[in-house]
Amino acid sequence: MARLVYLDEGMRSLYADWPQKTRDVAAYLRLDAGRHPDDPETAALLDELSAASAEFRPAWAEHHLKDKTHGRYVYRHPVVGEVDLGFETLRLPDDPDQALIAHTVEEGSPSHTALRLLASWAEETRPVA
Repeated sequence: MARLVYLDEGMRSLYADWPQKTRDVAAYLRLDAGRHPDDPETAALLDELSAASAEFRPAWAEHHLKDKTHGRYVYRHPVVGEVDLGFETLRLPDDPDQALIAHTVEEGSPSHTALRLLASWAEETRPVA
């Protein structure tokens, strides 16, 4: 996810508040790096992002820690516009590195309508078997 957020130009337009998303991702990554300080893959990712992303370096330098427990993000979809989704993260007590993230939307909201439109569109464009 960190590579996508920092290195994929398309992600900038996906998040309504992309600068906040970059800070959140750096804080999640810092927490993970603290849990696994000797992980060579994490170290390599940090080196890669530091070298390739001008946005990563100041976000990382803030030294914030954050766990992805719950919250919301507003996404910009090219077809249906803004979609406001809440999320909850469910973790296994014996393995905090495993997580299931469930996104939710308020029934009857414009975001709910947008998701229904996307689901309908996906159904219509699915190839017939």
